Amino acid sequence: MTEQNVIVIGAGPVGALAALYAANRGDNVEVYELRADLRDPSTTPLNFTKSINLALSERGINSMRHARCEGLLDAVLSETIAMHGRMIHGQRTNGKLYEESQSYDAQGRYIRAVDRAGLNKRLLDHLEQMPNVTLYFNHKLTGADFNKNIAWFEQRKQARTDHAQNPTEDPSMKAERERPKEISVEFDLLIGADGAHSASRYHMMKFARLTYQQEYIDTLWCEFRIEPRAADGSFAISPNHLHIWPGGSFMFIAIPSLDKSFTCTLFAPESYFASLSTATSDGLVSSFSKNFPGVCPELITPKELRRQFAQNPHLPLISIKCTPYHYKSSVVILGDAAHAMVPFYGQGMNAGLEDVRVLFDILDAHDVYNDSPNLATTIKERREGALNTYTLQRTPDAAAINDLALRNYEEMRSGVKSPVYRMRKWVEETINVFLPSLGWRTQYTRVSFENQRYSEVEKAVARQGRVIIAAER
Repeated sequence: MTEQNVIVIGAGPVGALAALYAANRGDNVEVYELRADLRDPSTTPLNFTKSINLALSERGINSMRHARCEGLLDAVLSETIAMHGRMIHGQRTNGKLYEESQSYDAQGRYIRAVDRAGLNKRLLDHLEQMPNVTLYFNHKLTGADFNKNIAWFEQRKQARTDHAQNPTEDPSMKAERERPKEISVEFDLLIGADGAHSASRYHMMKFARLTYQQEYIDTLWCEFRIEPRAADGSFAISPNHLHIWPGGSFMFIAIPSLDKSFTCTLFAPESYFASLSTATSDGLVSSFSKNFPGVCPELITPKELRRQFAQNPHLPLISIKCTPYHYKSSVVILGDAAHAMVPFYGQGMNAGLEDVRVLFDILDAHDVYNDSPNLATTIKERREGALNTYTLQRTPDAAAINDLALRNYEEMRSGVKSPVYRMRKWVEETINVFLPSLGWRTQYTRVSFENQRYSEVEKAVARQGRVIIAAER
């Protein structure tokens, strides 16, 4: 087996899985992470929140299934909670609160709530056991020459605890930061999986003619928490649903956690956050009572609602598209570094994990790990061909899910209550159940429970829409 020196930038779920794929193919792998060990509870995530629950669906599961890591997937799935559908919350004209369950899939398939830190820990624990993998934390990528295949890092002795948008740096650490030790590392392939504000992408742009588009949508988000019931420590609401309080131009959602709490998120325009920030303390509570009936005081006390809104950061949502994803045979970017998307389809992490599977499937198809002396090309030439194929295949897929995620916000915040939405969902699911040979599935089913390319999903759903419209005429 041909050995390559692979360095991975970013030790989050996508970077860790990429390192596992490379290591299991015999590569010598080094993982460099800006922050301290992500398994340490004191390490602050770059989104400034200590707990964040994510939706894990088929694409992410399938990517871990093919990682060649015995026990990994079972360990991850054992720490998830099944969510069979959406639970829509509202209030009738007579003032009575209601809940309406909407299943995700006609075949009974479900997505899973997973704790990001727990998932990350499992991946890093598996990596640490591999003899050809070395983890380097507190290392900042400061430069790279992708023609000479050399990268430079600042090696920090203490963990970074701040972020450019939310500085919390301890002044006592300033002297240490002024004189960090710099090291150089040679590599065959650099895999950049270091998030939306990627240093890998930044340095690659100096070599590749990269087309780049960045958009902040007019929506901020703030995290809240619903505690378990005080009486018996059980879930306050159904644990097997993703809960949504649709509000037209904003929404409030809740995802279950293993400790029987719920991680909640308010998504709303910046103007709404501004109005709440300047309102009286009673104004925040009354706004929630009006727009998200049943949340306060039923699930979150007024005191806790005010405290969490004041203390938890109000953060922006970014959408990024770029191409190409590689430069020659030297570097490729994955996950949010290549295609950050808004979270409304629950596909950000899943798409990033799928990037890893697709990339290594293509590397395998191009014989990058083939030792045969009869091959007419060098490993470097084969790797460059593979990375070029990856860019050509993955760019339209990433663009498609990026657009679908933006459109799904409209569905979640208002469409789920629309009779038109419900009718189309019923038609597509009925055809799927009784006439499966026609290949009809809802968009959500294709995205969340299958591995069909995102760009093909978009085309298939558009065709189904045209048929439905024609049938109505």
